[in-house]
Amino acid sequence: MIHTTAASDALAPMEELEGRSLWQDARIRLFRNKAAVASMVVLGVIAVMALFAPLLSPHPFDEIYWDRIQQPPDYANAHWFGTDGNGRDMFIRILYGARVSLAVGLLATTVSLVIGVTYGAVAGFVGGRTDNVMMRIVDVMYSLPFMFFVIMLMVVFGRNIFLIFVALGAVEWLTMARIVRGQTISIKRKEFIEAARAGGVSNFKIIFRHVIPNVLGPVIVYMTLTVPQVILTESFLSFLGLGVQEPLTSWGVLIAEGAKVMEPAPWMLIYPAIFLALTLFAFNFIGDGLRDALDPKDR
Repeated sequence: MIHTTAASDALAPMEELEGRSLWQDARIRLFRNKAAVASMVVLGVIAVMALFAPLLSPHPFDEIYWDRIQQPPDYANAHWFGTDGNGRDMFIRILYGARVSLAVGLLATTVSLVIGVTYGAVAGFVGGRTDNVMMRIVDVMYSLPFMFFVIMLMVVFGRNIFLIFVALGAVEWLTMARIVRGQTISIKRKEFIEAARAGGVSNFKIIFRHVIPNVLGPVIVYMTLTVPQVILTESFLSFLGLGVQEPLTSWGVLIAEGAKVMEPAPWMLIYPAIFLALTLFAFNFIGDGLRDALDPKDR
């Protein structure tokens, strides 16, 4: 009985070590990163506040109070962040702006992820003349001014919030495609790819079942860094008047309005800028944490 217990105690640590996969190890390393965990908490709080925005403020986001125009933070009337130039509550508008900014960031990144990963994997795996033609197309699109491309889309198709998703995603996929192509070229001669070819597996199945799952590490890291970049780009477009239109709003629109009255009403600029900065920092810290967790050199 004593020998059985001792043997089981000796085998327990070995079972724990053998049971951890690469993704489990990466998750453990990620959650040891305090900055990344704190950033997840911050993003979670902002997302929950945006989702339940109507429950957090007694004021509708588009209601105008003519007697409270550009009023500083007033806790008596539940204007915790003050009011804007039209007498609307800033707190509820910042939360509704979070909905638009986060949606643009996540959906545009998803568009770039789908297009870029598929395009880069096909180009890198097929190679040869097909690869040259596909990457020259990417080079040509890189040479086009981004702002010209967005303005052209809006002139042709009109202003629409979904068009912003498409426009941003249609530009951000270029870098994603290059990253995936480079990773695909490095693994397409590996033994498991050759074994799949020898087994008669089609190129389509090899790309989507073997190549793409093995390049997801760098892709996930780049995706977390693309989201803040897209949010910042959308804010820049809204700052120029090319973003969302009234009554909808975004952090970029609110910052643009606050910048015009920065001296008499600084709260109109400070509060949306704080939310934007917190979100950008959080995504960047998460991206750094994922990069460290998925780096095989640090294992």
